[in-house]
Amino acid sequence: MNKLAEKINIILLCIGTVTLIGLQIKFLGWFLLLLGFITLLFCRRQFSKDVLLIYISIGILGITQINTDISYSHMLQMGVELAAAVGIPYFVSRFIYKDYLVRFKFHHGRGWYKLEIAYIGLAILASYFLFPFYLKSTGAYLNWTVEPGASNIIRFFIGTNALGIWDELFFVSTVLGILRKYLNFHFANLAQAVLFTSFLYELGFTGWGPLIIYPFALSQGYIFKKTESLFYIITIHLSIDLILFLSLINAHHPNWISIFVIR
Repeated sequence: MNKLAEKINIILLCIGTVTLIGLQIKFLGWFLLLLGFITLLFCRRQFSKDVLLIYISIGILGITQINTDISYSHMLQMGVELAAAVGIPYFVSRFIYKDYLVRFKFHHGRGWYKLEIAYIGLAILASYFLFPFYLKSTGAYLNWTVEPGASNIIRFFIGTNALGIWDELFFVSTVLGILRKYLNFHFANLAQAVLFTSFLYELGFTGWGPLIIYPFALSQGYIFKKTESLFYIITIHLSIDLILFLSLINAHHPNWISIFVIR
């Protein structure tokens, strides 16, 4: 009975997050998350305590204005809210529950294998061909504002990379880290990828963007399971984000950035 309630709880969490954050249907999204919160009463006590932390963080994201605005005020506000979404589970786990369930494992105690290095190169190559086509064919590049000028470009670069790091800290390390303690890894990974994709869809990866983002989120969860290295999956993410950054600049200012060969 408890395990069934826990699976129902995670399904409600996923559907509620898609509805609230991805689709921006606020009333229905909050209602579904409330139902999920109620089902925690029928789950194992430890499961309820830990998964409650994910609900709190999703609630924070639900009131966060998630977009690509790089004005100083918005970057500060969104940065504080995203930091809270990561920080609250970490500090509650460490200092209140004292179970250290949420932790950030940056190093796995060994060098990278040649295959792991090659995978980064493959991810960069795939992104080089995929991003320009995706952005242009869907018009999704219009979800980002890219203004010329050193200050704008620097803030755009910082914002892109900061969000990439945050994605891995929250969805893979925190959400997957909690869920995999209680669920089959593959089910837990499927769930974190739903949350991951919902956030990035609202951020700007509209159109058929989820067809790219969801497999990527799954692969990041799987790679983290194999390597236990946040540093490695963040390196993958930031390498891809560099291509995204250049592709967005090229989409908005093809002549201004003609020094970069991105089609």
